[in-house]
Amino acid sequence: MKFLTATLLWLVAMLASANDGVYYVNGNQIVPLQETDIAVTKEVLTITMGNDEFARVDVQYEFTNRGKAKTIDVGFEAQGPYEPGGDSEFSKAGKHPDIFDFTVEMNGTTLPIRNYVMRGSSQEDAPDFTPLDLNQWKLADEDGEGLRNKTTDEYINYSYAYCFKANFKEGKNVVHHTYRYRMSSGVYQTFNIPYWLLPAMRWANHQIDDFTLRLKVDKTAKQFCMTVDDTWMANRWRLTAGTGKVRTVNSPWGGDNNYVEFALRDGTYEFHATNFRPKENINILSTECLTLTDSETFRLGSFYDRGIALIAPYELQFDDEEGKFLNGSTEGIANKRIIRNLPYAHRGYVFQDAKLKAYFSKIWWYMPDPSWKQDTSDFTDEEWELINNNK
Repeated sequence: MKFLTATLLWLVAMLASANDGVYYVNGNQIVPLQETDIAVTKEVLTITMGNDEFARVDVQYEFTNRGKAKTIDVGFEAQGPYEPGGDSEFSKAGKHPDIFDFTVEMNGTTLPIRNYVMRGSSQEDAPDFTPLDLNQWKLADEDGEGLRNKTTDEYINYSYAYCFKANFKEGKNVVHHTYRYRMSSGVYQTFNIPYWLLPAMRWANHQIDDFTLRLKVDKTAKQFCMTVDDTWMANRWRLTAGTGKVRTVNSPWGGDNNYVEFALRDGTYEFHATNFRPKENINILSTECLTLTDSETFRLGSFYDRGIALIAPYELQFDDEEGKFLNGSTEGIANKRIIRNLPYAHRGYVFQDAKLKAYFSKIWWYMPDPSWKQDTSDFTDEEWELINNNK
């Protein structure tokens, strides 16, 4: 038990370390570059997760222009990446190396995008979309985290700007915005999807009159969480497609943070609010870091991600049949049997074996699906390796 306690304390220390991870880019709202009387009357934001390393964003906006027809500059800020030892190149052309398929359609017309490098803003402050003169700036270090002025030695964070001219007609205007961005990661975080909601408050009404957030999982299953405040409580989410569970989880390492946790297979959870004024930005995290609650729930397979066939990257695993902790994730016949059945359990296989049925029934993300007929065509190479290495 002393060994377990020491391991938990080590994990907490690692989670608190800011440099143990890779940050690629945040999702963001589009914002006006100057004062405007245009209001956001409706937004439907869909964030989709699959088995690849990208989050896909689809945003449907409805804006109301209560004045005369006008053209304003609108921008999207994408913070520069932090990738220790990585190979992402700094783009002087202003196109973020980890954002793809960036499109904006307004009132049925696809808009041209202007890219450049700008001074990075904080999450709360209004950004300065003035282009930087890159003849005056150079990368501050090999990790590409910031820029340094060649003359004054000033250090700044930088962002990539995506700007376009928006022609607002009188009354209702519809904007459809899409892009993909690479998910970040960290210590015991297989994926991390930051998204800034606060910039939407810069439109005239300083709120989103009618707001919907959809978290979608496509052709896979995911276990993920968000920090809880009184906005995102578990009872405010509705399953609109697929198979899913949602619950509130206490932080395993203490403190005030609690989480709303989702287990979702081929489906969508939806949050809806009117007169929406977000208090903070959101971060969608894989939940392996939350499975260390106590010895009763510290189980082999408490977290599983089929995209990389990750079981649980901990020093200790719990052998349910023997009733003790074992070193290493694959020691013991019972453990090997559990591991090679994880891909099947993740798809909802209904176990007939009494021991396997009892074990997986205690795993929170397990959602039996009697209609699944053991179609293994979507098993990943990593999953087959997991199966074959644990026979």
